[in-house]
Amino acid sequence: MTSRSGRWTSAVLWSGSPLAAAGFAWPLFAAAVPRDAQGAVPFIAFALVPALIVALALVVDREMYTAKTVALLGVLAAVGAAVRIAGTGVGGVEAVFILLILAGRVYGARFGLLLGLLTIAVSSVLWGGFGPWSPFQMFACGWVGAGAALLPRHRAGGGSGVSGRLGPRASARLEIAMLAGYGVVASYLFGLVMNLWFWPFAVGTGTGISYSPGAPLGTNLASFGLYSLVTSTLTWDTVRAVTTVLGICLVGPAALAALRRAKLPAARRTAHRADARR
Repeated sequence: MTSRSGRWTSAVLWSGSPLAAAGFAWPLFAAAVPRDAQGAVPFIAFALVPALIVALALVVDREMYTAKTVALLGVLAAVGAAVRIAGTGVGGVEAVFILLILAGRVYGARFGLLLGLLTIAVSSVLWGGFGPWSPFQMFACGWVGAGAALLPRHRAGGGSGVSGRLGPRASARLEIAMLAGYGVVASYLFGLVMNLWFWPFAVGTGTGISYSPGAPLGTNLASFGLYSLVTSTLTWDTVRAVTTVLGICLVGPAALAALRRAKLPAARRTAHRADARR
């Protein structure tokens, strides 16, 4: 019964992501461009719907609703919020990605998604920076944390394949390298999706990087790619990627070991099932 409930609530939880993705991607499918931020309110309201679905899933999910899980989620969200606030104003530095990736890797995709949502929500409320961009940041960071849990897993000292022949130290180094590489990809993708929702009213009309209402998808994608390249990819996103890689390489091994010592029962069952399939 518990596994059936867990599968059902996972489906409810993850159903929010396609809705949020639609909120991000509306400029590629909308027929008209909003003239200012006020014109984007309907789309922002649409993006908030998944947050309600996630809240419902958290309430009804028996596996997530335990004292240990809630306490750990609250502590890590508070740490992430503090790290994010401390880095505010430093262009591109997103040290909170380090926490999201490491915690998502250890505790699973649902935990990583919820941690990303809560971290942005708490930091935005405390910092006073809650605005129309906040729901988008919440889901983008949630995806960063969840994605780390979906990376391949392997065991040291046994099993088939190259990873099965590695010793514990080599296996740990391989995991850190994989997480660092994921951090680079996540940093650039985060910048892209965060640019997408406001791109139409961020630039005026008639330029090579402007949104063109009713234009073919390829035309708008090319304009958006150029816009992202000159406004964030070469600057903010690159700094974010470097920061994330350095953080994971420096604190990753110790942080993973500490997080795994407090491993949640649900995450432990997931790891056991993964081992049984090998």
